[in-house]
Amino acid sequence: MIQRRSFLAKAGGALATTTLATALDAPSVIAQPKFQWRMSTAWPPALKLMHGSAVRLAKTVEELSGGRLRIEVFAGDQIVPAFGAFEAASKGTIEAFMGAPSYWADNEPAIEWFQTVPFGMNPDGMEAWYHQGDGLKLWQETYAPFNLVPRQGPAFAPQLAGWFRKKINSAADYKGLRMRIGAGLGNKVVTKAGGTAVLIPAAGIFAAFERGVIDAAEWVGPHDDMELHNSARYYYYPGWHEPGTVSEFTFNRKAYDALPVDLRQLLDHAVEAEQVYFSADYHAKNSIALARLKSEFKGKVEILQLPTAALRELKKLSGEVIREQSEKTPQAKKVNASFAKFQALVGPWDHVAEGAYHQLVAGAS
Repeated sequence: MIQRRSFLAKAGGALATTTLATALDAPSVIAQPKFQWRMSTAWPPALKLMHGSAVRLAKTVEELSGGRLRIEVFAGDQIVPAFGAFEAASKGTIEAFMGAPSYWADNEPAIEWFQTVPFGMNPDGMEAWYHQGDGLKLWQETYAPFNLVPRQGPAFAPQLAGWFRKKINSAADYKGLRMRIGAGLGNKVVTKAGGTAVLIPAAGIFAAFERGVIDAAEWVGPHDDMELHNSARYYYYPGWHEPGTVSEFTFNRKAYDALPVDLRQLLDHAVEAEQVYFSADYHAKNSIALARLKSEFKGKVEILQLPTAALRELKKLSGEVIREQSEKTPQAKKVNASFAKFQALVGPWDHVAEGAYHQLVAGAS
């Protein structure tokens, strides 16, 4: 009898231990809620690098979360207008979007600074400001009234200055020019120089150039805007207007907060990983496209550096635009002050390290 009771006690204890362990493990096995999101990009599917970045992010998130968070990606104008993604996510019509911050800067001028600033920081500087400066804090603060949670997306910079039908010898040559240029501070500099800045969504740029609606156009880099060689001969660099352009992955606040902590962290880290994937892809593909322009289209296309005098004049106009825009709202003033302070910090290092390196390499070649 004593042995039987001992056996039952041990068996009961083992069963209790097993039951407890199963109960503790149960939430991770069966009680995992699943989330279905919709994300709209500001670009058509034909822009495989930029729209494809959102598709890759969604795939990464679904795989790493074991299917707990699934993001369905739609191209611009598919479920919401290309330039309407900000408002749609703000209202909760969609849970997320990928785009360029300046597209919706009419909501708050301060938004401009989170994309790029003419003659401002390069992609490394933008990333450092975001992670090591006040960039993320200020961006979240700027988007809070719109019920949005911003995250810095891939950088598609440095860019080129654009395709032109006529040569640019000075800033005065922008006068009377109808130029497709993205929303942003650079857009306003072209206007101040006497040109007409035309904002056309990516899907319509090529057709507008071919029909003569515009005289010049900037888009991104050689890989994405190679087709413009059919409409213009002169391809200018550097992209003074967008030296450090970064995109954004932004989420509806309610949808983001509804995610468990681990999924929020997974999503944030997946966005940062996508920056690396995109940067490598962008760097390689632009290099290949530039080589093609120089070889296959030799004699038809001229790749030219903007004259120093023109850049000096454009920089002066840019300073005026930045000052004017930063004075529009207290938030814009605050963000501009942070941006300028951080650029003053990293600028000397960029000049000594990367700048000097490229100058020496160019001089030795």
